[in-house]
Amino acid sequence: MSDNPAEKPPAAVVPAATILLLRDQPAFEVLMVRRHHQIDFAAGALVFPGGKTHAGDDAPGWEERTLGWGAALPHKRPLRIAAIREAYEEAGILLARHLDGTPFRGDERATAAREDVGKDRRPFLDLIRELDLYLDLEALTVFARWITPAMMPRRFDTWFYVARAPDDQLAACDGQETVDAEWIDPAEAIRLGEARQRTVIFPTRMNLQLLAEANSADDAVERARARELVTVEPKIAQRNGERVLVIPPNAGYGDVFEPMSRVS
Repeated sequence: MSDNPAEKPPAAVVPAATILLLRDQPAFEVLMVRRHHQIDFAAGALVFPGGKTHAGDDAPGWEERTLGWGAALPHKRPLRIAAIREAYEEAGILLARHLDGTPFRGDERATAAREDVGKDRRPFLDLIRELDLYLDLEALTVFARWITPAMMPRRFDTWFYVARAPDDQLAACDGQETVDAEWIDPAEAIRLGEARQRTVIFPTRMNLQLLAEANSADDAVERARARELVTVEPKIAQRNGERVLVIPPNAGYGDVFEPMSRVS
């Protein structure tokens, strides 16, 4: 790994979205998935459901199949749709409502379509129309924004959203991109990473620490709404003779530095 810009230009930054789905019963927990070991990014890591945006996330027709369309800026709408789509593809949770406002509680058709949507064999919008649903963009609150450092071979501009999980839907991994889905206490996820029992990459760990400051799903959402959004793009610095990644001190994570030896 090199941070010398003369060697080659930084990789292009790809828009992405991820979602922290929260519940309070039986305890305050966040939904996380373990990525397949053959995936080309964060292989085997414990992460929040998410991924890069797709062309279909900006398809004509979403305006008629979303709640909160007018409240979101045009360039932010595909990110919110991507976050909901990824939660559906990777964990089987679909944040959507019926026309009368009642939450979507699950459907065999939605379960059966996951693989086709995940492999781009069927447009996500087509499924939402078949189910006569409306994606709940209003359910998402911005939690954080991280941009991959310039020296990394793959770079993402990732928007993290937080939302309450539906009460009547069960999480299940897709068996392809993800091989496990579990509800976990944020502090326990951090502990497992520190004990090297799970792989927890730097941005995930930092956002778990931020999430762990809350004591309930509602508290986490309210904290996110009140917090000033500061974009985090880690930079290389020297600390005690060691090369480390540092992030803006006003981003809400405190004075943080990550040894380069821990960056994969």
